Amino acid sequence: MRSPKLAALELRRFGRGKLPRAALVALLLLPLLYGALYLWSFWDPYGRLDRIPVALVNDDKGATAEGKKIAAGDEITKKLLDSKVFDWQEVTAEDAKSGVENGSYYLSLTMPSDFSERIASSSGDSPETGALQVHTNDSNNYIVGQISRSVFSEVRTAASTNASRGFLDKIFISFSDIHAATEKAAQGAQDLDGGIGKAKKGSQDLANGLNDAKKGSGNLSGGIKKLDKGAGDLAVGAKRVADGTKELAGKVNRVAGQVRPYLKDDGSSIAHSAQLVADTSKVARNHLESLVKGAPVAAQGSRRAANELATAYRELCEQAPAADDEAQTAARARVCPGLKKAVTAAEETATVSADVNAMVKDSNSDLTLLDTRLKDIQTKSQKLVRGAPHLDEDLKTAVAEVNALNSGAQKVSQGAAKLHTGLASARTGATDLDQGVGKLKTGAHNLDGGLFKLADGSGKLAGKLHDGVGRIPDYDKDSRDQRTEVMADPVKLASQSLHKAPNYGTGFAPYFIPLSLWVGAMVAYMLIQPLNRRALAAGASAWRTAFAGWLPVVALGVLQVAALMSVLHWGLGLEMTRTAGTLGFLVLVTCCFASIVQWLNARFGAAGRILVLAVLMLQLTSAGGTYPVQTSPTFFNAIHPFLPMTYVVEGLRRLISGGGLEPVWTGSLVLAAFTAGALALTAVSARRKQVWTLDRLHPDLSL
Repeated sequence: MRSPKLAALELRRFGRGKLPRAALVALLLLPLLYGALYLWSFWDPYGRLDRIPVALVNDDKGATAEGKKIAAGDEITKKLLDSKVFDWQEVTAEDAKSGVENGSYYLSLTMPSDFSERIASSSGDSPETGALQVHTNDSNNYIVGQISRSVFSEVRTAASTNASRGFLDKIFISFSDIHAATEKAAQGAQDLDGGIGKAKKGSQDLANGLNDAKKGSGNLSGGIKKLDKGAGDLAVGAKRVADGTKELAGKVNRVAGQVRPYLKDDGSSIAHSAQLVADTSKVARNHLESLVKGAPVAAQGSRRAANELATAYRELCEQAPAADDEAQTAARARVCPGLKKAVTAAEETATVSADVNAMVKDSNSDLTLLDTRLKDIQTKSQKLVRGAPHLDEDLKTAVAEVNALNSGAQKVSQGAAKLHTGLASARTGATDLDQGVGKLKTGAHNLDGGLFKLADGSGKLAGKLHDGVGRIPDYDKDSRDQRTEVMADPVKLASQSLHKAPNYGTGFAPYFIPLSLWVGAMVAYMLIQPLNRRALAAGASAWRTAFAGWLPVVALGVLQVAALMSVLHWGLGLEMTRTAGTLGFLVLVTCCFASIVQWLNARFGAAGRILVLAVLMLQLTSAGGTYPVQTSPTFFNAIHPFLPMTYVVEGLRRLISGGGLEPVWTGSLVLAAFTAGALALTAVSARRKQVWTLDRLHPDLSL
């Protein structure tokens, strides 16, 4: 008999009575107790948090900041009461404390009395942190405490964001104020730079002018020194002139007193004498003219005569041959001595003539001067001749003029003395002026250098302030509000979940579905023999015997999958991205689980049922169905890749929620390998079971 027919006979056995039929129905519905019923119990727990009673205590007294009333506690209380997070109940601090302690409230949220005051301090001089107080009691429920931490973290963030807005808005307003003030400062610095530039030019002109003034004051001081010295000399000279003119006036007056009577009575005699002087001067001038003209002629004539006498003397007396005639000799004796004297006299005359000529020649300028003076005497004598009749009146006028000269000289002497005294004071003032101008010159140069540095610094200041104006933001109201909003809550969580599960139950379905199918196979082999007895009794082949015990449970498993998935889909609302793939994959899961449970029961008998539970526990703890397996101890990470439920959970997640199918194909291969391996081991066990032993007849343990 073939394996399918043996499997059909095995299933037909459950239709012979009420109890077998009830057992078959229970067997079909058993996975619903683990799958649908369990998932139903916490299908969407976060959607019902508004049923959890929690205490809300608002002790906040509010605060005032810059004339504005702040009531942060009231704002948060209103938002929490309007929310659907928890069942908020406003109570006193004492009621909240006792309620959390006795379990009336799962937790409490308290806003202290200074909550608004601390928040308002963020824009003041001493900012403080506002603290929300949360009290939980894990002895009531640990999970609620964990949920509350996430919820209150969002509440804290919202409160912090709201508190930050006012503070940041003031900062942005301050930026605008700083921008305007800096812009004014930049314009002022630019105006200052222009004024300093003009002052710099003025200081340069002043320095240049003081340079010239210093030179002028130095020259003035030196000139006044010279003037003072000259004035001193002038005063001395004027004093001497005054003394001289005084003495001259005295003498002139005395002489005039003596001479005037003579001039008055003897004017004609004076004229005659003056005419005589004029004539004499004229004769002398004529003789001087004759001397100048005759001196060269006389010098030449005397020299010629001296030379001729000398020649005659030599020829007659010295060079003449000896004479035979006594008469000639006697004549020479008489003539030669006298001739020699004549030669000597002629030589002396020539010498004197030459000296006179030389004197006239050498004294030509003196003779000319003498001639000029004689001419002047002649001219003045002629004037005297003409003026002699009026000498008395002229003398009187001259005396008056001399007296006037004396009077003027006395005044000049007095003025020179005063001038000397004044120039002495001017000299001291000029020295002080020169020193003062020198100090002004130094100060002007220092001022020019300082203004140069100031101009350079003011230019840089103006440039930096203009740069600063461009860097300081200036926000209008809309831009300020936008930036305040961003800065108050700068980080938004842009959450994007790929293939998101819509609720808690959908997320855990890949974990509980294989659990229910494993339990279904485990209970099925409590009612169906893992090895068909007819096949064993008939001596059928090991493979036929293995299949005969495996196919009934697989058939029941397919019915269990249909019932479970129908309830999950139409009863609880489980939506599957790949429905056909999910159902086909679960059929493969049923085949795999049935083969493993069959082998454990066939090989180990009653102990195999305990091993089935043990393998189930190992799979549940290492499959990563709840928390990631990486968060589990090392042991579970080690066995994770070697158990079939690991691949079932990963495959179902992709089939239900979506995503790549690589885990599905990998899981299918692994499940097929497990199925084939388990059936092979079951066939080995079937072959062994064909031999009866004492252990089989009298087992040590029977369940």
